[in-house]
Amino acid sequence: METMRAQRLQPGVGTSGRGTLRALRPGVTGAAAATATPAAGPPPAPPPPAPPPPPLLLSGAPGLPLPPGAAGSPAVLREAVEAVVRSFAKHTQGYGRVNVVEALQEFWQMKQSRGADLKNGALVVYEMVPSNSPPYVCYVTLPGGSCFGSFQFCPTKAEARRSAAKIALMNSVFNEHPSRRITDEFIEKSVSEALASFNELMTVFQLLHWNGSLKAMRERQCSRQEVLAHYSHRALDDDIRHQMALDWVSREQSVPGALSRELASTERELDEARLAGKELRFHKEKKDILMLAAGQLGNMHSSNC
Repeated sequence: METMRAQRLQPGVGTSGRGTLRALRPGVTGAAAATATPAAGPPPAPPPPAPPPPPLLLSGAPGLPLPPGAAGSPAVLREAVEAVVRSFAKHTQGYGRVNVVEALQEFWQMKQSRGADLKNGALVVYEMVPSNSPPYVCYVTLPGGSCFGSFQFCPTKAEARRSAAKIALMNSVFNEHPSRRITDEFIEKSVSEALASFNELMTVFQLLHWNGSLKAMRERQCSRQEVLAHYSHRALDDDIRHQMALDWVSREQSVPGALSRELASTERELDEARLAGKELRFHKEKKDILMLAAGQLGNMHSSNC
C-alpha cells in the first residue's frame, strides 16, 4: 500500500511508474532564523543596529513592493540598493567604501556565530553565466536558499559579482530590520522557521505545477492531503530535478522544439526578474531543470551516433 502511494506521488508526469521516489535530502532552512540564547556564560554583544530600509523597497522584498510605477525604474532600484549598502557600511565598518562581497559573507557568518540555524552553513555561493563578452551576469545563492542576480549592466565579471552581492545584501539586511520582526523572541523564531519551511515548500509546488506533475498526481487520484503530507518535510534536491528533467526529455521527444521554446521563455522571465531585483529561486530552478534535460538529450543523441 505504501509503495503504491509513493509511486502515485512521484513528481513525474508520465502514467507509468518508475519506482518509488527516493527520500529527498534535507534542504536549506530559513535565511532569517532568529538567534538562540547561549546555554551558559555572559550574553554576546548585541548586533550592530540594522540600517533602516530605504524609502523605496525592492519588489523582491517579501510583502513590500515598490510604489506604482517605480518597479520598472533601474535608477530607483540602483539608488535603493546603494542606500542600504552605504548604511550597512556606516553601522558595521564606519564611514568608507565597503567591499560588498566580503560584507555579504561576513553578514551570514555573523548570523551563524550568533546562533542562526543554517543547516548548510554560512557559505554564500556565486555562479557566473558563461559569456565571453559583456554584459556579464552573476547569480548568488544565500545560505537560506534565496537567490538573487546582478541587476545592472556589468562590463566585467567582477562588477557582476558585486552587483549580485549588493542586491543580496540589501535583502539580507532588510530582513534583519526591527520593523520586520515580532517583538517576542520565541514567537519570532517560530514564525521565521515556519516561513522558511513554507518558502521551500512553495518553490517545490511551483515547480510541480509548472512541470505538470500536480495535474498528473490528480489524475492518479492523489488527494490534496496526500500530496501536502508527502512534500511538506522534503526539500528540492537532485532527485526531483532529475525526475522533472526526464519529463522534459519525454516531452521534447513527443513535441520537437518544446524544450527550446520553454527554455527561451524561462530565460526571458529570469532576466526580467533579475533586472528588477526580485528573488530568483523559482526561475533559476526552472532554467537548471531545462538545461539538465537539454544535456540528457545531447547525451542520448551522442550515444545513438
